[in-house]
Amino acid sequence: MQVKPAGGWAGLAALLGLLLVLCAASVSLGAGQLSFDALRGGPEAERAWRLLLVSRVPRTLALLLAGMSLAVAGLIMQMLVRNRYVEPSTAGTVESATLGILVVTLVAPDTPVIGKMLTATAFALAGTLLFLALLRRVPLRTPFIVPLIGLILGGVIHAATTFVAVRYDLLQSLHAWTTGDFSGVLRGRYELLWIGLGLTLAAYLAADRYTVAGMGREFAANLGLNHARLMLAGLLIVSAISAVVVVTAGSIPFLGLIVPNAVSLLLGDNMRRAIPWVAILGGVFVLACDIVGRLLIHPYEIPLGTVVGVVGSVLFLWLLHGRRNRHA
Repeated sequence: MQVKPAGGWAGLAALLGLLLVLCAASVSLGAGQLSFDALRGGPEAERAWRLLLVSRVPRTLALLLAGMSLAVAGLIMQMLVRNRYVEPSTAGTVESATLGILVVTLVAPDTPVIGKMLTATAFALAGTLLFLALLRRVPLRTPFIVPLIGLILGGVIHAATTFVAVRYDLLQSLHAWTTGDFSGVLRGRYELLWIGLGLTLAAYLAADRYTVAGMGREFAANLGLNHARLMLAGLLIVSAISAVVVVTAGSIPFLGLIVPNAVSLLLGDNMRRAIPWVAILGGVFVLACDIVGRLLIHPYEIPLGTVVGVVGSVLFLWLLHGRRNRHA
């Protein structure tokens, strides 16, 4: 389905407006009372500004950056693998990043956060390359086999990671890495996510190349592009984004699968046109799920990863059912 440019820009502006509304709702919501009137001055002004700048705004920015970057990472992976059911949490990428964090915690526990992120990126890239190697050796009779292989690979890696974590009494830390929870995000603990935004912008600049790469190795070679180099660069972007999010707040499942598929139904496979929609819709989806998780049992909250997992799994099953009917 093609969208006229004017209508497309109007729809994108409306989606951006919804994103701003959700950002305002996220900043105003929390267990602690925040009076915006107190920000103007008075005895409560210092406390109100501290709550706003140390907790509320950093959390909202972290949610926004994680949602935007993970959604775009899913789009990149789907274009490179040429399968609509692949994203970091269905290809073993997130589980490999978690294993990397566990390894660096055991070997060098005093490693700074940036070191843990780089190690997690290397493990995530290795896990993704292993996933691609498995795809080359398995007969892919239907596109539904691809995410199944990724889920099995992720399950094996997660089982090995859990075994090591139990052996060395790190199961509680492993739970924190595998459950996307932004309740502990404060100023000074989310800034790595800006790297994800930078990688998202880099993907946008190279969007036309990845669109061509998604058409196959021979097609890209005929246009003078190095398909292998594009694949490696794209997978490195996906791995780094996954590692940054896991190190900061834990894994967020199905986000990179649901959002790009929703956009592709509207705009098709032009990556340059789709990336702004995917990024903004990813932020909207994450903020909406986080607000739901904070309201259901207020003043307590349900971790974001749990809410996104429930909603995303339902949408994933609906997507599989709808695609299967079309193929039939």
